[in-house]
Amino acid sequence: MPKPHTSPATPAPAPAPSPLPVLRADCANCFALCCVALPFAKSTDFAVDKPAGTPCKNLRQDFRCGIHTRLRDEGFPGCTVFDCFGAGQQVSQVTFGGRDWRAHPGTAGAMFEVFPVMRQLHELLAYVSEALTLPAARPVHAALRLALADTERWTRATPQALAGLDIGPLRQEVNALLLKTSELVRAKVPGRKKNHRGADLMGARLPGADLRGANLRGAYLIAADLSGADLRSADLIGADFRDTDLRGADLRDTLFLTQPQLNAAKGSPATLLPAAFTRPAHWLP
Repeated sequence: MPKPHTSPATPAPAPAPSPLPVLRADCANCFALCCVALPFAKSTDFAVDKPAGTPCKNLRQDFRCGIHTRLRDEGFPGCTVFDCFGAGQQVSQVTFGGRDWRAHPGTAGAMFEVFPVMRQLHELLAYVSEALTLPAARPVHAALRLALADTERWTRATPQALAGLDIGPLRQEVNALLLKTSELVRAKVPGRKKNHRGADLMGARLPGADLRGANLRGAYLIAADLSGADLRSADLIGADFRDTDLRGADLRDTLFLTQPQLNAAKGSPATLLPAAFTRPAHWLP
């Protein structure tokens, strides 16, 4: 049979990009990797010490948490603010093909080693995906699409390849694009923008502050008062929101906000959130 003819004037379409993994945790399809692979230290976030690779004492045989509905009351608020960005089910169901570490103990070491790497990949995918939705960032959309495809390919790599991945250079490449995205978007905000990148704002009193278009990348906002603050178009990537008062704050159209940041903060029904986010259950009624 002759091959279909394609006219030079109408080139064959490029292959469709691979679909992105789900970028939100699906605990029902995960082997409780965050409860085993990751370490935690006894603190205000965790009631006990736990080394990496050791199951949490509250983990049941069915990979469910035995105190899930009482985590904060039992001294484990750190668990309630964690989100793997969907890395758990990706490692469990794709990288290891549904073979759990209990039934297949030979997978345990590699699975626990790969999980933190996959979480970083998924976090990068979430940021790049958001950047691609922003019209102001159109000048870097082509480069962002390339970075998205490259990062997505790594999420389908073998356990051996993922364990050997030096993710630092990839993070640097993506971060440069996210910085440019931030600059392009925040440049559209009128007036002088505040630059608090990496600033120590722990316990700062900033109620009602005008932080539109501010650079808050990596800022320490632990227990800060941002009640009623206007954070529209502010860059929040890596900002530490533990116990930050966001009651009545406006977080619509913020840049690179994550669900874990909201989960770590305090808020109220008057807090304005982007549509894609869930209001944390522990926020004031």
